[in-house]
Amino acid sequence: MNQVRIFDTTLRDGTQGEGISLTVEDKLKIARKLDELGVHYIEGGWPGSNYKDIEFFERVKELPLQHAKISAFGSTRRKGIPAKEDTNLNRILETGVSVASIFGKSWDFHVETAIQTTLEENLAMIADSVSYLKSHGLEVIYLAEHFFDGFKHNEAYALNTVKAAAAAGADCVVLCDTNGGTLPDGIAAAVSRVCAELSIPVGIHAHNDCELGVANTLAAVKAGARHVQGTFNGLGERCGNANLCSVIPNLQLKMNYRCVSDAQLAGLTGTARFISEIANTHVSPNQPFVGTSAFAHKGGIHVSAILKSSSTYEHIAPELVGNKQRVLVSELAGQSNLLAKAQDLNLDVTRQTDKTKAVIEQIKTLEHQGYQFEGADASLELLLREAFGELEHIFTLESFKLLVEKSGDNPFVSEAFVKVRVHGEAIFTAAEGNGPVNALDNALRKALVKYYPEIAHMHLADYKVRVIDEKDATAAKVRVLIESTDYKNSWNTVGVSDNIIEASWQALVDSIRYWLIGKECSAIAEEAPIGKAGLINH
Repeated sequence: MNQVRIFDTTLRDGTQGEGISLTVEDKLKIARKLDELGVHYIEGGWPGSNYKDIEFFERVKELPLQHAKISAFGSTRRKGIPAKEDTNLNRILETGVSVASIFGKSWDFHVETAIQTTLEENLAMIADSVSYLKSHGLEVIYLAEHFFDGFKHNEAYALNTVKAAAAAGADCVVLCDTNGGTLPDGIAAAVSRVCAELSIPVGIHAHNDCELGVANTLAAVKAGARHVQGTFNGLGERCGNANLCSVIPNLQLKMNYRCVSDAQLAGLTGTARFISEIANTHVSPNQPFVGTSAFAHKGGIHVSAILKSSSTYEHIAPELVGNKQRVLVSELAGQSNLLAKAQDLNLDVTRQTDKTKAVIEQIKTLEHQGYQFEGADASLELLLREAFGELEHIFTLESFKLLVEKSGDNPFVSEAFVKVRVHGEAIFTAAEGNGPVNALDNALRKALVKYYPEIAHMHLADYKVRVIDEKDATAAKVRVLIESTDYKNSWNTVGVSDNIIEASWQALVDSIRYWLIGKECSAIAEEAPIGKAGLINH
């Protein structure tokens, strides 16, 4: 099986995406996770551009990385000066990294317009920079910026730029589709030509401006590239970079190339979601391979088929990439959906019982009222367990009150007063928050923390409100979806009401109840080998 080396640039190119900002601590956490996944190179940043990256390169030396080499990014020397006097090149050396990735111009238009020098001087800038870094013992990866545009406009000169890098000692030449505008056949033709011209490894760095970042990367590998660059979740400037979450499994599972070990590949979904959490973004539900909907089934006919054989509607086993099959239950669901979901939860449900039919009708009625269980698996699980008599009510609400006050120029003040019964004991608490929902959350946690101190480890990750009947204006019914996390797992709950506070309370209570039941099941599982499926397993 041919090896393809994976070069992750999430920490550098990924942070150029709009709204993406990572602290040094964030970058160190992501670097550890990428190393666990088995990527071969981690591009940490551009030490010549900011102090944050300089600090990262200093602190990353303390990480006990097992697989990845850390690479520092920079450009070729400036025109008209020796490489040894170039500040950016020397900043790379000062980091102490073993790998440098430097970019230079391949497109004659850019040479003459952007950096305003001669074509001959540009070739010298490439060769001098590579030679200088090689003379200090670094592995040098040369990035041929705008290569495919240059190849289309002046093929001979574009080839001369990569030949100059190779002749100067570059260990790998990476062809960059910097504007992301090349189609797969153009990528393949250019990569094939360069591979025929050079005796060193050739790589690909694709952007996604035409939604072809992954396709172009696969085409490049098929044409001879053996080094692949990209980012996790496709983060990056404009439309992003080639998404390694799709590149890696396609290469390994579909094209018979080796990228990482099989065990590491099973960590792909976890890595994608971890990086998303750190970057304060969300993995798109329909993102291939790692999205929550990637192996989700809603249509009754589909579900009936996958119960017989999952390959009827799944192109791979989701476990290969660390994901899982999901059966969605909604107003479109038939008995197959409910049976599959119940089976996943180890509930004793048979096809033709009156209770099963009643539960299906209940779900359809609730969804007609505005509930949406396909996006709230935790609420659905609680509903099913209650319907089949397997739900313990850890706490029950007796009452709550809210006070929202605005006085003069002072900020809003939100206070919540909650009375709940926990294991038979009535608890009354009060708490403030930066809004009514936050105040309710704080008050409820305050009531429960005595019994469940671990509740401090979970928090709300996302809160969405959707108006269901917009024609009713401010009196409209709303649906509240809450995503919660404990940094290891995430789960979604739903609430619906014509009162936004009540809908929020429903979703909030479901979220906390689901997590607490999962904790209790985990405690039981530590004493007995079999626990309940579906609930969060800590």
